[in-house]
Amino acid sequence: MDENIIYEILSVVDEIPEGKVASYGQIARLIGREKNARMVGKVLSQSAYYGDYPCHRVVNHAGRLAPHFPEQRDLLLGEGIIFKNKNYVDMKKCQWDC
Repeated sequence: MDENIIYEILSVVDEIPEGKVASYGQIARLIGREKNARMVGKVLSQSAYYGDYPCHRVVNHAGRLAPHFPEQRDLLLGEGIIFKNKNYVDMKKCQWDC
């Protein structure tokens, strides 16, 4: 994967403010690759190789947490994120308006 795309994705993630979340598709749209939400997820799953980014602030379009990221819920709760239920963020109240 092209490192320029990786850092483009990570730079958008780095802009998500504390107390807000973004979806994979939203990030893909912001970098001009609206059909590449899965690529965003793949990059975020390997983000530790590139530095410290707030990847816990990224969820799917419905607000569902990443299935293999058990710490995500606690990190988001610590930032005041509101949940609809155990595994879903309330996107209407918490989605980043960018």
